Amino acid sequence: MSDPTADPAAVLADGLAEEALSRDAADPLAQLREHFVLDPATVYLDGNSLGALPKAVEGRLADVVSREWGRLQIRSWEESGWWTMPERVGALVAPLIGAAPGQVVVSDSTSVNVLKAVVGAVRIARQDDPVRDELLVDAATFPTDGYIAGSAARLTGCTLRALAPEDVPAAVGPRTAAVLLNHVDYRTGALHDLPALTAAVHAAGALAVWDLCHSAGALPVGVDAHGVDFAVGCTYKFLNGGPGAPAFLYVRDGLQERFDSPLPGWNSHADPFAMAPDYEPANGAVRGRVGTPDILSMAALETALGVWEGVRIEDVRAKSLALTDFFLRCVAAHGPDASAGGSAVGSAGGGLSVRSVTPAEHARRGSQISLLCDPAERAEPVMRELGARGVVGDFRRPGVLRFGFTPLYTSFQDVERAARVLGQVTGGMR
Repeated sequence: MSDPTADPAAVLADGLAEEALSRDAADPLAQLREHFVLDPATVYLDGNSLGALPKAVEGRLADVVSREWGRLQIRSWEESGWWTMPERVGALVAPLIGAAPGQVVVSDSTSVNVLKAVVGAVRIARQDDPVRDELLVDAATFPTDGYIAGSAARLTGCTLRALAPEDVPAAVGPRTAAVLLNHVDYRTGALHDLPALTAAVHAAGALAVWDLCHSAGALPVGVDAHGVDFAVGCTYKFLNGGPGAPAFLYVRDGLQERFDSPLPGWNSHADPFAMAPDYEPANGAVRGRVGTPDILSMAALETALGVWEGVRIEDVRAKSLALTDFFLRCVAAHGPDASAGGSAVGSAGGGLSVRSVTPAEHARRGSQISLLCDPAERAEPVMRELGARGVVGDFRRPGVLRFGFTPLYTSFQDVERAARVLGQVTGGMR
């Protein structure tokens, strides 16, 4: 029989801690955590900004530096496979976004690849219909995408229009050349409907370019299945490639021969060592290359992607949703109003409160939870205090606390602890 004098909030909290232990014990992905360097004193929930270090990377980089570079030197371009790394690593990324072989190359940064993809898409659209002089972009996009879209519009003579993704089907029309959209909103964690929006763009005769920075490695994308034309994404978030890791570029197979990159570098030449004065593009995904690849970062990424061997992205998605569901439950339970039966997530009476701005529906949620602080100016000190107590997330103005959940190494115990500490912090900052 339960103790009638027990604190209901304490009982609930104990139950959540026990549930976390039980769910970790039953987690089919739990063993993957051992492949990462993680501080046991810290809950790391910032993998949507920078993924944790896979343990195998340190040894690989030491070998690249001491043997491949130090002893083999220039011979490593051939003997160590340096020259073909962009395509080889691209082949490792491809299945994680649902792409068949030969369509993904890893090189440069996300920003550079956005420029290649958007300008390339506009040029193809114009070949089919010269009247297309409009470029649409997600109004809530990560700032770089907006900056690059503006530059691409100036380079191609297009008019740029920013709008909410849900408004694209009604806005795209006969003058639209291309549409640049984010699969997951970096602030709120909202997941946009890639299949439906791509279909709407195609119905109007335009091309769809997707930024997958916050979805690659966190959930199934299906670029081939849904007819995506171009896609770009970083590899240092859910793919754990390390700070400054090179990004990827996907060019749909049927468009590759028509892809006219605005950055025709010698690495994408059909015969790069001919040193010819005129540019002749290579075939296939190689067209996405520009200059000499960053071998050290590429090697780190290649090794990091080895963690994915035998891992199904569908299982990753299932755990992601389970983790984020559990986090929201725990935040509500550990909030100051929990003992009074309050339902507001993290409410702290008349002082500081937090509420989720991430969609509750699974179909509309990425692999992060964003909590809005009220008042907004308290978000930064809240996140600073969380860090001081061993819970690492980040914040975005105005007032958003972001928590990223990387299923390869995030545990349910991590989730319960983070929510418990958050409740302590918000409750103590009234």
